[in-house]
Amino acid sequence: MSQKQATRNAITLKGSTAIVTEFFNFAINSILYHRGVYPAGDFHTVKKYGQPVLLTEDPNLENYIANILKQVEKWLMSKNINKLVLVVLSADTRVVRERWEFDIQIMEPEASKDGSIPAKPEKDIRAEIRGILKQIVGSNAYMPTLSDPCIFDILAYTEGDAEVPAEEWKDTHGHLIDAGKAQQVKLKSFDTKLHRIDAMVAYRYEG
Repeated sequence: MSQKQATRNAITLKGSTAIVTEFFNFAINSILYHRGVYPAGDFHTVKKYGQPVLLTEDPNLENYIANILKQVEKWLMSKNINKLVLVVLSADTRVVRERWEFDIQIMEPEASKDGSIPAKPEKDIRAEIRGILKQIVGSNAYMPTLSDPCIFDILAYTEGDAEVPAEEWKDTHGHLIDAGKAQQVKLKSFDTKLHRIDAMVAYRYEG
C-alpha cells in the first residue's frame, strides 16, 4: 500500500500568523542564548527548521515570552503590528547595547480564481528562517562581547487603533543607541506570502 503525504495548497492569515509567531519564539530564545543574556544552562536544544535551536527551560522566562507572543499573535491577526524589537540593555546602567529589529510587512499576493492564496512551499519558508537563525548564531563573530550582566525588553510597534492591554504593555521610547556609537547589520528576511519579516541588528560600538 502506497503512502501519501497531504500538501498544503493555500495559505491563510491564521496559518501565516502561526509561522511568524513561532519564528519570533525561536529568534528571541536564540538571541538570549547566543548573546549570553541568560546562562547557557537555562536552555535545551530541539530540532526545528532542519537544524538544532535553543529554547529556555527557565519557567519565568518561558511564560514571559509566551505572554508577549500571545499578544503579538493577536496583533498579527488584526494586522495591527508592524515591528517587533528585542532590546538588550546593561542591567546596571540601562544603556542600550543591542537592538534586534524585525519589520513586519503585510503582503497582498494575487489570489487564485477561487479566492485562495496559493501556499509557498514549506521547505522554502524553513530555509529562509534557517538563514536568519544562522545569522543570529554568527553574530558573536563581529559583535562586542556582553561582558557585564544584561537584561532585555521587547518593544512592539503597533497601529494607532490597535487594542493594547494597559496592564501588560505601556508606551515607551525607542531605546535607540546613541548617534555615532551604533553599527548596523542587515540580516536576511523570510516571507509566507502573507507576511514578510525583514531583520536587522544595531549594536553599540565604541572602538
